[in-house]
Amino acid sequence: MQTNTVVALKDIVVDFDGQRILSGLSLDIHDKEFVTLLGPSGCGKTTSLRIIGGFLEPKSGHVYFDGKDITRLPPYKRQVNTVFQKYALFPHLNVFENVAFGLRLKKTPESEVRQRVIEMLELVGLKGFERRSTVTLSGGQQQRVAIARALVNHPRVLLLDEPLGALDLKLRKEMQIELKRIQQSLNITFIYVTHDQEEALTMSDTVVVMSGGIIQQIGSPQDIYNEPVNSFVARFIGESNILDGVMMRDFQVEFAGQSFSCVDKGFAPREIVQVVVRPEDIKVVPAIQGQLTGIVETVIFKGVHYEMHVRQAGYEWIIHSTQASQVGELIGMCIGPDDIHIMRAERE
Repeated sequence: MQTNTVVALKDIVVDFDGQRILSGLSLDIHDKEFVTLLGPSGCGKTTSLRIIGGFLEPKSGHVYFDGKDITRLPPYKRQVNTVFQKYALFPHLNVFENVAFGLRLKKTPESEVRQRVIEMLELVGLKGFERRSTVTLSGGQQQRVAIARALVNHPRVLLLDEPLGALDLKLRKEMQIELKRIQQSLNITFIYVTHDQEEALTMSDTVVVMSGGIIQQIGSPQDIYNEPVNSFVARFIGESNILDGVMMRDFQVEFAGQSFSCVDKGFAPREIVQVVVRPEDIKVVPAIQGQLTGIVETVIFKGVHYEMHVRQAGYEWIIHSTQASQVGELIGMCIGPDDIHIMRAERE
């Protein structure tokens, strides 16, 4: 275990009604890190969060906190607090008393309660809201109260279970920036659960991609996006063109009927591989200049770019470009060595 590992899950197995939810999951989470568990519904990410929080006991495996086994420790004895998707605020208490609730349970001196609550409300941008009823607040303001209530107890780790799910798009984007700012200013560990790829890429130091109760890949947002280890990750994180190919030799791959230079090596000669090309990495040029040529089948305006579906020798490509081609037009496509990512072929 690394010296700065704050939470470690080791060989965690969870079953619900005879169905396996987590299959021997192991994960180290480091101090002061913003970690996001990312994956589709039912992949086990919220279950993992509940295991860390102590709300669920695994069938087998262990949970460690600072190297100490806390698998059987109840939630209230863990240095962990949780912000849920449904904020679970107390409607009969005002903002101040909602945030102060945990401190009062611990019989914290009144002067310290006031100081810490005011500090937290200032941190989440709700200074002056102390006497407001929570039922009069917007969704974003209620969420900030829930965050302040979770942080006022000074947890070592904050767990966040899809807390932005109920907010509209503009507010969600604002809160992504806010959460990252709060995490950095407090210098504590955030473990965040979402199925939203953009959220994960925007906020995280480390992204843990999950599917079927198994971790598919762990890495920085840049690594996860640019170097997916398999087709699930490549498809789940943004859009991808994934094609079968043959690694002719180091730095040379064949796909879509053509040979391309690439930056990958370490494959066997003529090894069957999968090739990932992101839609934004394909350069549209006149047909005569293209490494590949194709017919534009659809053009969709997406705001910052056009999405074009292009048919090329039996393949359908997705291309993102700031310039729109015409439906039915023959275009050229150029793909640079750095824009090609090679993955080992997956066994059926």
